Amino acid sequence: MLQRFAIYYAPDVTDTLWDRASVWLGRDAAATTFFEGAVAGLDRSRLLNLTQSAARYGFHATIKPPMALAEGRSAEGLEAALAEAAREMAPVPLGRLRLAFIGDFLALVPAEDDPALAGFAAGVVEAFEPFRAPLGERERAERAAAGLTPRQQELLAAYGYPYVLDEFRFHMTLTDRLAEEDRDEVLAAARTWFGPVLERDMVLDRLVLFHEPKRGAPFRRLADYGLGRP
Repeated sequence: MLQRFAIYYAPDVTDTLWDRASVWLGRDAAATTFFEGAVAGLDRSRLLNLTQSAARYGFHATIKPPMALAEGRSAEGLEAALAEAAREMAPVPLGRLRLAFIGDFLALVPAEDDPALAGFAAGVVEAFEPFRAPLGERERAERAAAGLTPRQQELLAAYGYPYVLDEFRFHMTLTDRLAEEDRDEVLAAARTWFGPVLERDMVLDRLVLFHEPKRGAPFRRLADYGLGRP
């Protein structure tokens, strides 16, 4: 099956938020390390069941969604283009993050919306669109069956993903879909676990290339590209 690449934001691997999120998910996507033990009162086996998909993707905020490479494009070419583009981009303030539900998922989101963030993400989506292979019919049908709005259907057809441009919302996913009876307990545990590292302003200071070697395999954090750095 085809490999895929994604352009994400993630904190530096030395950042406490990266460490805490990796332990929460049970997996460090950079070091391919796995974690045992309970987290903030949640048994590890239960937490793993609630975070299987989130852990597979690794802790991140999606900027350019996972994509197979278009014919004639290579991983080396993508890396070179990403390095060049990042040098020309300025960091984007995120402010403080907070815990919030996006539908049935628990995530970290900016405490205040900033149009500059959506504009930044749209620019990355457009800039790297030439690297994206078109979706296969099966993938398109699976996405289209997910109850998308007409606008999201348009974006899916144009960009292979329904939540870009005006449908984009910056978020760093912490769980899979949660049943109603799990939400309060998981949210309380997340507040305990993440609270100490959410009392500071964050900056989107890098783009990070993630790689899925084959469909369904865990994504790995390949390389960081600092914004505005020579």
